[in-house]
Amino acid sequence: MIRDNRIFLGMSGDERVELEVRMANRHGLIAGATGTGKTVSLKVLAESFSDAGVPVFMADVKGDLAGMHEAGTDKESVRAKIDRYNLEEQGFGYKSYPVNFWDVYAEGGMPLRTTVSEMGPLLLARILGLSETQTSVLTVVFKIADDNDLLLVDTKDLKALLAYVQENASDFAMEYGNMSKQSMAVIVRAVVALESQGGDRFFAEPALDVSDWLTVNYDGRGMIQILDARKLVNSPVMYSTFLLWMISELYETLPEVGDLDKPRMVFFFDEAHLLFENASKALLEKIEQVVKLIRSKGVGIYFVTQSPRDIPDGILAQLGNKVQHALRAYTPAETKAVRKAAESFRENPDFDTYDTLINLGIGEALVSTLDDDGVPTIVRKTSILPPQSSLGAIDDSVRRAAIEGSALYKRYNDYFDRDSAYEFLTRKNAEAAAEAARLAEEEAREKAEAEEAKAAEKQAEAEARAAEKQAAAEARAAERQAAAEARAAEKEAAAAQKAAEKEAAAAQKAAEREAKARKKKVTSVISTTAGSAGSTIGREIGSTLGKTVGGSFGKKIGANVGSTLGRGILKTFFS
Repeated sequence: MIRDNRIFLGMSGDERVELEVRMANRHGLIAGATGTGKTVSLKVLAESFSDAGVPVFMADVKGDLAGMHEAGTDKESVRAKIDRYNLEEQGFGYKSYPVNFWDVYAEGGMPLRTTVSEMGPLLLARILGLSETQTSVLTVVFKIADDNDLLLVDTKDLKALLAYVQENASDFAMEYGNMSKQSMAVIVRAVVALESQGGDRFFAEPALDVSDWLTVNYDGRGMIQILDARKLVNSPVMYSTFLLWMISELYETLPEVGDLDKPRMVFFFDEAHLLFENASKALLEKIEQVVKLIRSKGVGIYFVTQSPRDIPDGILAQLGNKVQHALRAYTPAETKAVRKAAESFRENPDFDTYDTLINLGIGEALVSTLDDDGVPTIVRKTSILPPQSSLGAIDDSVRRAAIEGSALYKRYNDYFDRDSAYEFLTRKNAEAAAEAARLAEEEAREKAEAEEAKAAEKQAEAEARAAEKQAAAEARAAERQAAAEARAAEKEAAAAQKAAEKEAAAAQKAAEREAKARKKKVTSVISTTAGSAGSTIGREIGSTLGKTVGGSFGKKIGANVGSTLGRGILKTFFS
């Protein structure tokens, strides 16, 4: 309920407990054990913000916030509180509220999508469960995408880029540093695992435009955006990171406005402890920074959780408006936590905060808000008002009618896949493959031509060797033939020479015989003649000698000597 720009939260005795609307962007906390009434407090605040014309976002993890689409009905406990505090006289009445239903899985609401680029590497790394080293690699991959104008819309874009970077790691190493194959493989596996959890539907287009949430209904009431998180909360990391992305998106999108008469939007973060579990130091720093600075953008954030200790001290200190339902203290650790929660309030002298906190009933809470000067009021035990909308869940048919009747349904229901990194890299790979195929074909052709030339060369060489061999064989045959002919000629010449020699020898012998015969004949003639002449000469000599010697003996000696000497002289002369 809203009056004079004050949210009517509940009653503390006979006094109204209110929250200044203009102080609502100072953030807040709704805490308490299970079953103590946190959901009721959340709905009362959300209804009041809507009545004040402030858009609201909330995550519905149990399905009971969907009842805001329908008017509430009388129940005994609710009627008793209405009558006790005369709420109807103060403007209380059952009514429905303008609601848009959303769902990451597009089952309990309109599809709620964003792009990989808008999520950014830090939040995406948390969803993927990456180590610091792997997160730094993912950050580099995002930088490469930015530097090369590669739009990362969905998970297939991211996988295509990861594959491209891995294939060309050596080319990127000099400018961006080394990125190990192991880290890249881990990231790819994590992306595939995310797809199996519905990430391929969450990272898609049309992406959410947060300006569509900063709207009011035709009657001036702020639109309430309800995320059906009944399925999403089963993936706690994805749930918390998604809500953190939404806060970050509001922070980055909205301009600075300073302190307004009322927030531009109020964001309720249910199951807030999931946001901080296993969060890295860098992520915690980012959350604290966003919580601190988003106030100046006109956005109020209200964390809903079981215990204040679920919220880091640096963020808890930023939460000026607190609705603390009962906490239980069954162990020393719980006692310490409850006492710490009690000490966080500005003390009320009328009661002991710790004792009151552990003994609060259902629907009761310790409430402290910021006054006109931004100072926390003293804590007051408050009976929280009942919501004006339905407390329970709604029928699926009613939900479906509300979804399809939304003014945003046509805009966000139809999925489309525009040209982005996947398509660009697919074309590039196809072109590279075509070029590689062309080069391979050209190389194959050149290789075939080279092989053909080589084969022709081998054939020519073989033919040349065969011709050379044949020529050599023919030459050898000719040589053998010539040698044979030469030998035959030589043999024939030798035979002819031998025959000639033989004939010459025979002729010589014949000539010799003839000469010998002639000689013999001549010799005979000469001999006869010589003998006769010799005899004559001898006789003359013998006669002379005989005359000298004297007597018949002298004549006889002279005749013999003269005859012999004469024949000898003639024979010698004619021989």
